[in-house]
Amino acid sequence: MSIQIRTLDSSEADFKSKLADVLAVEAGEDEAIDRAAATILAAVKARGDAAVLEYTNQFDKLNTQSVAALEISKNELEIALAGLSPLRRGALQSAADRVRAYHERQKSECGSAGFSYTEADGTVLGQKVTPLDRVGLYVPGGKAAYPSSVLMNAIPAKVAGVAEVVMVVPTPAGVKNDLVLAAAAIAGVDRVFTIGGAQAVGALAYGTATVPAVDKIVGPGNAYVAAAKRRVFGIVGIDMIAGPSEILVICDGTTDPDWVVMDLFSQAEHDELAQSILLCPDVAYIEKVKASIDKLLDAMPRKEVIRTSLTKRGALIKVRDMQEACDIANFIAPEHLEISSDNPQQWADQVRHAGAMFLGRFSSESLGDYCAGPNHVLPTSRTARFSSPLGVYDFQKRSSIIHVSEAGAQTLGKIAAELAYGEGLQAHAKSAEYRLK
Repeated sequence: MSIQIRTLDSSEADFKSKLADVLAVEAGEDEAIDRAAATILAAVKARGDAAVLEYTNQFDKLNTQSVAALEISKNELEIALAGLSPLRRGALQSAADRVRAYHERQKSECGSAGFSYTEADGTVLGQKVTPLDRVGLYVPGGKAAYPSSVLMNAIPAKVAGVAEVVMVVPTPAGVKNDLVLAAAAIAGVDRVFTIGGAQAVGALAYGTATVPAVDKIVGPGNAYVAAAKRRVFGIVGIDMIAGPSEILVICDGTTDPDWVVMDLFSQAEHDELAQSILLCPDVAYIEKVKASIDKLLDAMPRKEVIRTSLTKRGALIKVRDMQEACDIANFIAPEHLEISSDNPQQWADQVRHAGAMFLGRFSSESLGDYCAGPNHVLPTSRTARFSSPLGVYDFQKRSSIIHVSEAGAQTLGKIAAELAYGEGLQAHAKSAEYRLK
């Protein structure tokens, strides 16, 4: 049975409205979910460990007697790592090494050392960069295991210099995933608690007798986790509120259509709301892609998820040329952008908004998900217009340094006083004037 994926043409008069329909995500936050998250957070804030234990036992079908019993020791993490097959352990270690190397380079290139300079009158101005003290890492559990999320969130935190990384991961029915625990060992996670949901977010934000309060919470989760992160923002920092996964492929029609189709599938298989879009100036190639979709779909274990995703939110779009494809890509501002063409850098230079760019036909998005090195935590839902991938900089903060000399105070004091009087703030003005000779 053929997939009824939308096919659009940028030359059509109503193209913009049709594209807007493709990009639209059904109404945001479900009010019932938000209310439930608020109730759980309030309980955790008021009752601490007792509420965390109550909700964890209820939602994960456990019968644990204390939150302390939900903590996994470092020894257990190391045992999980040692129990992996050599091939699986080698892959996990190689991915971690590449992610660490990339973020070490990012740290050195992104102003993590701070700076200062001295003016002629001896006044010193600058910026001090310091890591956060403690970070909470949420890792999804249940139906799927995400060791890659552990690496992508914990490693840049450690590279940034965060002293303590506290990981929470739900274990429904008490089932622990050894690959997730092994990833925690490799990434240098300090403490791990088998709790999840809004109660885990509340425990990290407010702190309990057992779970330490953190300064920032990062990592993906379900709708309840997203709602809880939204509500605790301001008490703690958060990375972002992630929407459904997205891929946009710009192809000039020279790549094997099977390759492009599998790249579209790689996002569509995440869930029914994931989005996969192709932009191509070659109408004959788009027909080949359609044929490849029908040919390859039945072999996919998650074919029904892929089918629903492509039918509801996918699109194959005929564009005038590659330049127009880049213009449309800038409007979409995708999470993942593949430029599958000859001379991909030529077109990448035209792109301003994308979470991550994969250049050339051998750069499949899946490599970025696991082991290329750059972070796979990326802005979604067009937020790449103003947001960046998770990085070392997200685990650091910056303090301004102002050391005014006596001579400098004579110049700056007069300027500040004049502006303060203009704002009607006499104490500000006097404070500056007291330093004048």
